Amino acid sequence: MSPAACALVLAHSPLTGPAAWGRLPEVLRERGHDVTVVSVTDDTDAPYAGRYVARAALQVAELAPSGPVHLVGHSGAGYLLPQIGAARRAARRPVAGYVFLDAGVPHGRNATRSSLLRAEDPEFADGLETLLAAGGSYPTWTEEDLRELVPDDVVRAALVASLRPRRADFFTEPLPFPGDWPDAPCGVVALSPAYARVVRVARARGWPVVERELPGGHFAACTDPAGVADALQALLPHL
Repeated sequence: MSPAACALVLAHSPLTGPAAWGRLPEVLRERGHDVTVVSVTDDTDAPYAGRYVARAALQVAELAPSGPVHLVGHSGAGYLLPQIGAARRAARRPVAGYVFLDAGVPHGRNATRSSLLRAEDPEFADGLETLLAAGGSYPTWTEEDLRELVPDDVVRAALVASLRPRRADFFTEPLPFPGDWPDAPCGVVALSPAYARVVRVARARGWPVVERELPGGHFAACTDPAGVADALQALLPHL
């Protein structure tokens, strides 16, 4: 790797699969970064967070370099980065930093995904809770729903196929949280208005923030991977 390059671990949201990264991993590798992509598909039963973290931590231990890594979480994976980092440190392998890429930020003990979503976007949380209380699941987007956001047919089909709708108990389970977090510098890359509150929280904590308006918004990695890579590279030197 070049001096400016980093070892990056990309953790997808538990509501999607790694297809949500689009070509971002390849673009980052072309720029000299050592990229490990987590792929978790067996966290289908409670405890959902514990299963995701255990599988992700195992993959990081097996695939990522032994030196310092930056953990990059997208969307709901942001809530789980502290636990993945704790597992990394338990294996005596350092975490260089945490990057929340259009992602939720952990707030402490006894939080649930529902409570964290409510803190970030109360209007969205109201609609989600109504849907889940009626026995629905989320997300259930179709290709037509995402056509404008992700115009490429192949990329959009892969993203929709990766969706992992969850019912109420997924959103209401308490999330584990290591008491000594954050143990490394943290930063935020914001790609969509839904994470405006996350940006404010990050700035209040003194974390570096990079904001970008890119095609695809929350799924910009699928539509403009070079733009997302630029945003990541703008943030990393400040961690």
